[in-house]
Amino acid sequence: MSKSDFPPGYDDSRSPLYGPQGGGYPQPPPYGFPAFGGQPQPGLNPQGPGMYPGPQPSAPYPGQPGMYPPGQGYPAPSMPPMMPPVMPPVMPTPPSDTSGDAEGFAAPGGWDSLSVRHAFIRKVYLILSIQLFVTVGLVAVFTFVKPVKGFVRENPGVYWASFAVYLVTHIVLVCCKGPRRRFPWNIILLAIFTLAMSYMTGTISSYYDTKAVFLALVITVVVCVIVSVFCFQTKVDFTSCGGLFCVLGIVVMVTGIIATIVLSIKYIPWLHMVYAAIGAIVYTLFLAYHTQLLIGNRKHSISPEEYVFGALSLYVDIVQIFLFLLQIIGAASK
Repeated sequence: MSKSDFPPGYDDSRSPLYGPQGGGYPQPPPYGFPAFGGQPQPGLNPQGPGMYPGPQPSAPYPGQPGMYPPGQGYPAPSMPPMMPPVMPPVMPTPPSDTSGDAEGFAAPGGWDSLSVRHAFIRKVYLILSIQLFVTVGLVAVFTFVKPVKGFVRENPGVYWASFAVYLVTHIVLVCCKGPRRRFPWNIILLAIFTLAMSYMTGTISSYYDTKAVFLALVITVVVCVIVSVFCFQTKVDFTSCGGLFCVLGIVVMVTGIIATIVLSIKYIPWLHMVYAAIGAIVYTLFLAYHTQLLIGNRKHSISPEEYVFGALSLYVDIVQIFLFLLQIIGAASK
């Protein structure tokens, strides 16, 4: 039997199986790595990246197959542009019955004196000013603070939750006379409604450029001032056209539902602008209608006890005008 038929001895097992390789690469070290309790071998460079003695292999040269140039790799995936959410409008339904105070509305003779009317108007505009101040503050935060802007964009579920709160509180305040007149529940519901609508307004504003938001705000202020002055001076009675405003409310609501469904499937810029233009015109007319109901010197007027309903109506009209103008300006600037 030849020597090669026997198992190798201890000395032979410690010898390398292969001879030195070409190309300047060193021989792999024998057993005895320091990490496993062994002794470091002569010539071992523990600081080297590969823990091998001798010269280290050179970096791959440019153009080597399977290698990318330093600092480059696969390109980052491009994210599709985020479309701003379209706020489904709630139809600003005018009062169906304005013949008496049972529904919160009365004829002009129901006013006791000019002092009562003036006190009522001051209370309504005071509440409206607080609502608008809160809304403008949240819009400014959502527009200028980048972490907040990123949060509202990445969490659309919060937007739809706020829309649900807005819808429920709006229906309760408009349709239920008891909660609307009973203090402090009317103020609590109005505060919740204002915060919900302010959050939605700020979320939509965060998708647009700062200049577009500022321009829409300025135009909204100008429109509101012109409409208010016109309603105080004109002899045209918008309160006598309740049926027409019911039709306009239905039109803007149906148009909004159709536009929301279509735009959620495929974004069409001209459809978005048409819907926004219709909404801005309709809510401007509703602002004139609700302002004349507040004044009280027309065919129909709001009862002095309905200061919450008066502030709610004007607030919804103003915010909706701002949102529709913002959508028009934002779509036109793209």
